[in-house]
Amino acid sequence: MEPKRAGRPRRNASAAPPEPERGYHHGNLRRALLDAALALFAERGTFDFTFRELARAADVTHNAPYRHFHGKEDLLHALRAEGLARLAELEHEALLSAGHDPRARVAALGEAYVRFAVGEPAVFRLVLTYPIAEAGPEARGAESYALLERAIEEGRQKGVVRTDLSARELALAAWSLVHGIASLLVSGHVPAGPKRIKGYVALLSSVFFEGASAGAPAPRGYG
Repeated sequence: MEPKRAGRPRRNASAAPPEPERGYHHGNLRRALLDAALALFAERGTFDFTFRELARAADVTHNAPYRHFHGKEDLLHALRAEGLARLAELEHEALLSAGHDPRARVAALGEAYVRFAVGEPAVFRLVLTYPIAEAGPEARGAESYALLERAIEEGRQKGVVRTDLSARELALAAWSLVHGIASLLVSGHVPAGPKRIKGYVALLSSVFFEGASAGAPAPRGYG
């Protein structure tokens, strides 16, 4: 006679299923970590937090950040690259509606830059004021700066912008103007608002082209 096989142990119907480990089944762990890092930066003004603190803020296990980032520099590079990609996207959209006039295109890029700064101040401060060692082109704003330089070069080719200074030199001057007003707006030193932003950019664009237009006198003390 065949021996009777032992049946499977009955499962306790009242027992609750085990809870998954925090962070293990996170829907989008990388996104959660990036958002938590930005929130901590906005709160503290620095990136002096540890990965344990980041994990706690994202409500994941303490070693979860290392699944996506080798260390804090890697995390910061990712945040910068993502922020600059959003800035470049806004600037591309601005150029589409600006038409072909070089003055309008430069002004549109400036307004997109300022609106990005005001709309995402924590990202703006990270992207453009926080030093990061050995950042690649995608984390240094290469695309955004190239768009501005290209718009100015188009003006040079059309005879609207002076040619005794390079497009790169003129782009630096234009960037300095819009970065200045963007920083003042983000820090609260000047009042913000859509109409004010448009007005600030229009004024700065006028100032820029006063010196950058073809036939303008050479800047004294430069070069």
